[in-house]
Amino acid sequence: MAKDKDKDSKDERSLKRKEYEKELRRLQAELCKLQDWVKYKGLRVMVVFEGRDAAGKGGTIRAITERVSPRVFRLVALPAPSDREKSQMYLQRYVPHFPAAGEIVIWDRSWYNRAGVEHVMGFCSDEQYKRFLDLCPEFEKYVVDAGIILIKYWMDVGQKEQERRFEARITDPLRQWKLSPMDTESFRLWYEYSRARDTMLEATDSKHAPWYIVRSDVKRDARLNCISHFLSMIPYKAVPREKIKLPKRKEKDRYDDEASLKGRRFVPEKY
Repeated sequence: MAKDKDKDSKDERSLKRKEYEKELRRLQAELCKLQDWVKYKGLRVMVVFEGRDAAGKGGTIRAITERVSPRVFRLVALPAPSDREKSQMYLQRYVPHFPAAGEIVIWDRSWYNRAGVEHVMGFCSDEQYKRFLDLCPEFEKYVVDAGIILIKYWMDVGQKEQERRFEARITDPLRQWKLSPMDTESFRLWYEYSRARDTMLEATDSKHAPWYIVRSDVKRDARLNCISHFLSMIPYKAVPREKIKLPKRKEKDRYDDEASLKGRRFVPEKY
């Protein structure tokens, strides 16, 4: 079993764990400031994460969200569409998850499924695929014009590193759930996915909603680079906070509230 689930190729790792954790903590503190600013100003933000399988999207998203409020940073990772959703207008299932004031919605895969897996695996017709590429920039222009800040990231991993990560998933029981038949097909169809990526970027990399590519062969560097860039995309300031002081506990109705739990079912204290 792997000792470090974030382990990268030794020759490519640029930051030691302590250095990485120190810088990550600093950036996460800035994310907390950004969170306060988004709430204070009523901003609406969407961050799209796309990329190859095993490119590190999940780890990057966890690094962003682990120290902030899930009520502000809201993660959306939709399952495969139901039969009902398949009968709807394609983008319809995504719109209800768009942010309200004071929210940052993070998409772990998004409407760009149509430009990637759906196209490569034949889950949509050529006509549906071409129509999506034609209409997507217009759709995103409408989103941005409505006042939503839209940031799009493509996580890009190389062939050798993807293979190493897939092999690690096969042998590590803590990561085997990450490896699906769809993942192994994406490994086999590397160049089909490369062409789909290139076509998608060509059609949807617009001035109002540009793509930002994150090189992710080294996971720790990719996370820090992505968070740092994300923070640079939204001007923010520290929001003044009132000093909080704990009040004195009310003693009037004091009683032995530990004794009242006697006889209840407790979780065995094995540790």
